[in-house]
Amino acid sequence: MRNHIALILVLIAHSAMGQKYTLEKSKVVFFSDAAIEDIRAENSKALSIYNSETNEVVFSIPIAQFNFENSTMRVHFNEKYMETEKHPNATFQGKFNQFTFESDQTQHVVATGKLAIHGVTREVEIPGTIQVTEQRILAKAIFMIKLADYNIKIPQLLWQKIAEQVEVTVEFTFRPQ
Repeated sequence: MRNHIALILVLIAHSAMGQKYTLEKSKVVFFSDAAIEDIRAENSKALSIYNSETNEVVFSIPIAQFNFENSTMRVHFNEKYMETEKHPNATFQGKFNQFTFESDQTQHVVATGKLAIHGVTREVEIPGTIQVTEQRILAKAIFMIKLADYNIKIPQLLWQKIAEQVEVTVEFTFRPQ
């Protein structure tokens, strides 16, 4: 949890100018479409800050806060695959590109930056949409993550139950800080 808060404080310190927005509501869902069993989990505990002057955004998602259909899936996810004691958060630090406050229409954007999961940090480009409505910023994205890219191992016995890549859906509602 300490790393989770430290990342947010770093962004606050680096973004002294410009309007800052914090998360009012978050929803992060991952879905694994595998041959034998689909796995879906949801998390509403993300933290994030967005700086409107620089378009910088940072977020942190506590991995242990994903909720599954059954508790066994949650235990296996946290202990065997994500090793949440060693890697408690997934984080992103980057920018929203092609975004302007001048429009209240839904805008197609690309978030570019560093995504860290399971102790591995990779440069990513995440396509999504942003809409500004009545002092709120609604950001949405759907993208794929290859487990091997983040050193998340799937035991050979479970390859039909867990997909090699998962679909991630992110929905963030920001409000002025």
